[in-house]
Amino acid sequence: MTNAKLDILAIGNAIVDVVAPVDHAFLSRHDLHPGSMRLIDGTTAAALYAAMPPGQESSGGSAANTAAIAAMLGARAGFLGKVADDQLGTVFRHDITAVGVEFPSVPSRSGDPTASCLILVTPDGQRTMNTFLGAAIEFSAKDIDPAVIASAQIVYLEGYLFDPLEARAAFLAASHAARAANRKVALSLSDAFCVERHRAELRAFLKHVDILFANETEITSLYEVNSFEEAIEAARHDVKLAALTRSEAGSVIVHLNEAISIDAVPPSELVDSTGAGDAYAGGFLTAYTQGKSLAECGALASRAASAVLSQYGARPAPSAFA
Repeated sequence: MTNAKLDILAIGNAIVDVVAPVDHAFLSRHDLHPGSMRLIDGTTAAALYAAMPPGQESSGGSAANTAAIAAMLGARAGFLGKVADDQLGTVFRHDITAVGVEFPSVPSRSGDPTASCLILVTPDGQRTMNTFLGAAIEFSAKDIDPAVIASAQIVYLEGYLFDPLEARAAFLAASHAARAANRKVALSLSDAFCVERHRAELRAFLKHVDILFANETEITSLYEVNSFEEAIEAARHDVKLAALTRSEAGSVIVHLNEAISIDAVPPSELVDSTGAGDAYAGGFLTAYTQGKSLAECGALASRAASAVLSQYGARPAPSAFA
């Protein structure tokens, strides 16, 4: 695709991540399901934050993480999402622009504070996420500039945007603007619980999608099938290209009649699975916009995911990709 200022424009919830190690007893005390993602209100967020041990704080959110990883890998990346004009909003803007991601979104000067995600990591590397969406839910179709959409080869959307109604409207506006500009649309299903909440709407939206990202649990839930093989066949009929991950079993790239198996890259040490799927998408799209083969796209995606698995948080140091 020509005349593109950006390779990838990611759109999603602008969230400041707080990542901290806990044991399973901590999850039990707070009635948390290991590996889940739940939406919480400001009061719950404040109470859980106070109970957590010290953690790392950085700009996050699924699509923002994908944009950051892509930029670290050399892609021209941008991100759209809503933050407030507050301290966490400033942290978010500084972190994401520092890694080379364009962030033209205007901060909100009223309403809720910047969103946060409290990520609890157990010794097995599993992460349990508690998300206060805050200002992120104010992101709406008014924040979508068709000229910005048209400036990118691929517009990447996170499934979490189906939760707030205003953000869902932005989701649809972005996809229509991308289509009008003859740009490709990529979608991440984001989370199995998100799929359960919005299964019918997500399946209906696939007619707008060129590239689908999902893990095994998400894709089998989307199609309500019992096996990964059945999900592959269902996805083959709905999208032109799907990148489906299976943790340590690697991933499968589904394109027309092909199903290309990609080996996982074992991390030096499994520390934290936060953001591994986001990194996979960032690696894949970086290689894809460079015209690489699908096997090469999958290989870079696996290396990016491995770099994230070996450390706390969703974004390794840029030197990890040197």
